[in-house]
Amino acid sequence: MSFSGRVKEELSRQAASARHCQLAELAAITEFLGMQRREERGRLQAEIHTENLSAARKCFTLLKKTYNIRIGVSAKRNTYNKERPEDHVESGSGGKRHGSYLVIADDGLDALDHVLIQSLCCKRAFIRGAFLAAGSVSDPEKSYHFEIVCETEEKARRLQEMIGDFGVSAKITLRKKSFVLYVKEGSQIVDLLNVMEAHAALMDYENVRILKEMRNSVNRQVNCETANLGKTISAAVKQIEDIRYIQRNLGFAKLPENLAEMAELRLEQPEATLKELGEMLNPPVGKSGVNHRLRKLSVLAEELREFKEEKIL
Repeated sequence: MSFSGRVKEELSRQAASARHCQLAELAAITEFLGMQRREERGRLQAEIHTENLSAARKCFTLLKKTYNIRIGVSAKRNTYNKERPEDHVESGSGGKRHGSYLVIADDGLDALDHVLIQSLCCKRAFIRGAFLAAGSVSDPEKSYHFEIVCETEEKARRLQEMIGDFGVSAKITLRKKSFVLYVKEGSQIVDLLNVMEAHAALMDYENVRILKEMRNSVNRQVNCETANLGKTISAAVKQIEDIRYIQRNLGFAKLPENLAEMAELRLEQPEATLKELGEMLNPPVGKSGVNHRLRKLSVLAEELREFKEEKIL
């Protein structure tokens, strides 16, 4: 099962205790999964179509809890398309099979027309229902991506506002004919899992995210140290090359005592760092002092090269 499937499976078993929250979650599922219409007699009819068994199970559970509708559920696996199996759900009493849809009719569903999602607990339930119906979250091992597909921009904006009430900044993009609300920051996806009360999935997600961040941090540190080591080796090679050029063309005897001492020590300790070279001098010299002397030697080597070239010309 995919990570997104595991999250939905957990959410399908998450039950709000308050009836108003149950109504909010049921309203989200029916809004994102199907449609509602009035019959001639005035009854409200909800028509739901889903390939997600977790969402279907949650919808039936909420209907039973909020309206005390007795519904029998059976799942059938589509044998005609083996590459893309689908879950079809049939109702027992209280509904009828209509193609690949599930039609449920009851006077009690009128409440969905008037459900007001004002409190944070109801918004939490509505977001959970919307994700169950039309959402997905990628495996954190691969990428950080959370999304809910909305039919209209109005739905997307309303959901964006609800999510924003929990401190999560979601964005909206147009994909084909749908408006997709999405979040790409790992820490905010963790916050959304917490909002929807998918606590087990949250722990799995956070563990993977922490390991990835630690791994990335170690890699960055190793790369940085490798780059610094490469620069140190290149600098040491250039310093030794300059010092040997001075030795061949001028000799150390003509150098100031501090530069001559520095040149001899660098040739004796080609792999030593600037700090280590400074500690070997008598008296010891700081890292900046060692660097200053080596720069002077490099400048002198360049002047000797230029003088030799001018003499040849």
